[in-house]
Formats: sequence, C-alpha cells, structure tokens
Amino acid sequence: VQLVESGGGLVQPGGSLRLSCAASGFTFSRFTMSWFRQAAGKMREPVASITIDGDTTVYKDSMKGRFTIARDNAKNTVYLQMSSLKPEDTAVYYCNALRVVSAHEELDYWGQGTQVTVSS
Repeated sequence: VQLVESGGGLVQPGGSLRLSCAASGFTFSRFTMSWFRQAAGKMREPVASITIDGDTTVYKDSMKGRFTIARDNAKNTVYLQMSSLKPEDTAVYYCNALRVVSAHEELDYWGQGTQVTVSS
C-alpha cells in the first residue's frame, strides 16, 4: 500500500497550490479519501474528505471556499486545490484512505506528507 503526496512547496500569501496523492496497492475506489494537515507543534487536523464516488465532500470550516478536494478513480489519485493561502495554512499535508469494513474492522492508510509553506 502506498499513498504518495506531491505538489507542496513555498507559496506567497494569497497564492495557490494543488496537491496530489497517488494511491497504489489497494482498491482506491472503495475508500473515502481525505486530506489532513499538521502544523509545527500542533495536532493533526482534518482538512477535507471526499466519498468513494466523489459526490460528497466535507471541509473544515476555515477551508470552505478556499480549498477543493477532488478524486479521479481511474487514476487512483486524490487532489487538493488550495487557493487564497494564508500563513496559517503552513503545515505538512497528509493524504488518508479509509474504508470501514465492518463494525470491528477498518482499513486506514496514510501517506508520508508534503510540506506546504505560505510565506512572503
């Protein structure tokens, strides 16, 4: 199982970035995909999620209207388009794949993360 994030980097306030997460080793289309982030000295927090068919997305309030999550099941890839970036968006961004198999079992995979730094 692999989740490989890419697209992070240094961007000025107000700028945009598009993160990608390429998945392999599992049935991507059966997993809810999410992005999380963790700033230095802070706990990891959810950013956005998207259902297996892409019909439903959920965002943390502070990201609504600025971030967009999308997926391409044919390419086994999930994206996070980020715009109007703020210094407080600086964090390591992680890709997550989750599938609830039963009441007692879930499959939960994480990528290694990609650094996003918003600074002038």
